[in-house]
Amino acid sequence: MKFGNLDFEPVSENKDLVSKPTIAAIEDNNLQDILVSTINPELSDTEAFCSEYKVAPEDCVNCVIVEAKRGENVWYAACMIQATKRADVNGIVRKEVDAKKISFAPMEKAVSMSGMEFGAINPIGLPEDWVILVDSDASKLEKAIIGSGVRESKLLVSGSLIASLPNSRVLDLTKS
Repeated sequence: MKFGNLDFEPVSENKDLVSKPTIAAIEDNNLQDILVSTINPELSDTEAFCSEYKVAPEDCVNCVIVEAKRGENVWYAACMIQATKRADVNGIVRKEVDAKKISFAPMEKAVSMSGMEFGAINPIGLPEDWVILVDSDASKLEKAIIGSGVRESKLLVSGSLIASLPNSRVLDLTKS
């Protein structure tokens, strides 16, 4: 399937293009209709990717990992939001995950805990105890580009698939 100027093929036939945690989650949860395409890993970041591959930024859904704290407890969550928007991390996200303090997770922690490469983390295959907060507009996308867990490819999925993942909650992540 063509999207932008990329050719996407079923991930089931191209497992080597996707991170191990992502493939395991796809298989364990019997997820369907996930497509993958190779890209230049140096163009994995949203702005460069959209420019090179002729994909609208609103069709890209970024995965932002946050670190939440309350007392001595520390936990993590993922926010799925379109590249054209910014999640209200200190307001909506902090309240939704019941944190006293919240910040973007340090890159090294996000990478080591997810088993995915920085700039390619996606919600499919994240640790089971992480909540996935999906912006309501992202959940409505017919086709969405997300990371594959590795920088040399991207996944094409529906917003409804993201919203249906275990531990997903759909809500408005931006201020009105």
